Amino acid sequence: MPRSPWTSILWDMDGTIVDASDGILRRLQIATKHFGHPEVTRSELVHWIGPPMFETFQKQLGMTPAQSAEAVTFYRELGKADGYTTGAKLFPGVADIIQRLHAAGIPQAIASSKPEVQVDALLDHFDLTPYFTAVVGATPDERTLSRKADIVAEALRRLQTVGADTSRPVLIGDRHHDVEGGAENGVPVIFVRWGFSWPHEADAAHAAVDTPAELESLLLLPDDDD
Repeated sequence: MPRSPWTSILWDMDGTIVDASDGILRRLQIATKHFGHPEVTRSELVHWIGPPMFETFQKQLGMTPAQSAEAVTFYRELGKADGYTTGAKLFPGVADIIQRLHAAGIPQAIASSKPEVQVDALLDHFDLTPYFTAVVGATPDERTLSRKADIVAEALRRLQTVGADTSRPVLIGDRHHDVEGGAENGVPVIFVRWGFSWPHEADAAHAAVDTPAELESLLLLPDDDD
């Protein structure tokens, strides 16, 4: 049986396991127009995916916290009307890695800035729920729990609660806030470049990979008897 250098694996969701960009970008374009901001191109919007929207609306559009909260509510209502899984796709090969890690007995958790209700819907939609010991996403208001560092800490806590070994965890993610959130918790990050990042965002990661095959080689090692 394959083994792993890690005792537990944390996964980001958007840009790492799932490509939900079609729906996200359409809703972002509607929301920016609704709140009177100039149209933002798709090539610009793609880099908004990942961090909490409450933070993104403030950073990218200069909204106040109150305005951002209103924009998040509007944006989430659009998502609820669309259906959380509409247009979403798995990145090829990633689900296979998740399944092989599960078969090897490695505890896995989701640590996502996406609202937890949406994470649950996506995992159910793609039949991935059984492979995860813990699932952590943002609270609906994206304020009570939304910082990546806090979400990583909560994922580790939930794994520990059920007796999982978190002595050597690793986080798989595609944005700078994954790297920063992991660092705050002493968790190394393997950065996947098939997400929505700028090239420099991987600079402080433990490792960076371009393909699922490269990722798998860092997560699963051949058995000593092979």
